[in-house]
Amino acid sequence: MTTVERLPAALARRIALGAQGFAEPRPAVPVGTRQLRRLTDRLGILQIDSVNVLSRSHYLPAFSRLGPYPREALDALSNQRHTLFEYWAHEASFLPVRLHPFLRWRMAAVQQEAWGSMTRVQRERPEYVAALLERVRSEGPLRASQLQEERPNRPGSMWNWHAGKAALEYLFFTGELTASRRTAGFERVYDLPERVLPAEILDAPTPGRPEAVRELVRTASRALGVATETDLRDYFRLAPADARTAIAELADAGELQPVEVAGWGRPAWLDPAARRPRWIRTRTLLSPFDSLVWERPRVERIFSFRYRLEIYTPAEKRVHGYYVLPFLLDDRLVGRVDLKADRKAGVLRVQAAHAEEGVDRPVVAAALADELRLMAGWMGLPDVAVVERGDLWPELSRAVGVPPDPA
Repeated sequence: MTTVERLPAALARRIALGAQGFAEPRPAVPVGTRQLRRLTDRLGILQIDSVNVLSRSHYLPAFSRLGPYPREALDALSNQRHTLFEYWAHEASFLPVRLHPFLRWRMAAVQQEAWGSMTRVQRERPEYVAALLERVRSEGPLRASQLQEERPNRPGSMWNWHAGKAALEYLFFTGELTASRRTAGFERVYDLPERVLPAEILDAPTPGRPEAVRELVRTASRALGVATETDLRDYFRLAPADARTAIAELADAGELQPVEVAGWGRPAWLDPAARRPRWIRTRTLLSPFDSLVWERPRVERIFSFRYRLEIYTPAEKRVHGYYVLPFLLDDRLVGRVDLKADRKAGVLRVQAAHAEEGVDRPVVAAALADELRLMAGWMGLPDVAVVERGDLWPELSRAVGVPPDPA
């Protein structure tokens, strides 16, 4: 009979933070590609998002864990070194190239895994899709904007793609094309995999779906430390049946350990190799798309922190703001700030600042002010300004040392 270990909630929280890279101090030496590779290997995914009110989201997880680093070093991992590749994993994501073979089953299952506009263009205009692939093969890398097709008039739609974009995305999803880079405007540049990805990756055998899903769950387990079944399958957006089978097989092999976490109310799985930190000493802001917080029910379960993305909420109905970053102090999420990089004015603007109930507000404000100054310097913004909005702005304004911005 398997003994199920019982973990205190605080220990589970520290295990989760340690697995995500928050148990070590930020490096005292300048950060380069070596540290970034180690971090991306550890996390397995950097989610991509096009919102740029503060920063492209995939740059922020490395700052959160490593502190200031040259963003061009992260760009080099995907654009020149090709140790990262782009694919649909959690959402659109950068991933270590070692995972490419383990996502080929998804590429092959495009009709089940992809969404309507992609599969529709292949179904209705297969000759057009084939012609675009041939164009890339014969003429080189291609951007959707080069096709000069008229976009459909669908106001409010996130996926307002013309047929050429849908066709390129279909070829990207199937793996017949990959992304060679992103432009300065963040547009994906499509090219043939053999002109982008390392030969040893492309030549690697393609695992069967069960083996591939096991590796994805294994990767998720290492990145999460301790997790429920839902947490494990959400990391790479796996089907429930696939994930359950993989979890059972990894548990039978001793690669996952069943545990009960106080207060979670559901079974959980521990990576047996996960560190069990005695404490966490950190101070950082987290992207809304950071892998520590992207699954909102997990955030609430681990941190008792209710977090919702309000980008698509009408402004008058927002509670905390447009682009809100949770603030992690040691092992607690103690506040949140709505941030905007006002590049023209050279200001990191705190549009709103809120504290969690019961925290020491002056302590939180002082630590948050230090982190905001660090982020502003990394982003090349000379000043930090605090808008008079939220329940933490008076303490934060004093800690930053500038008069509040009434805007």
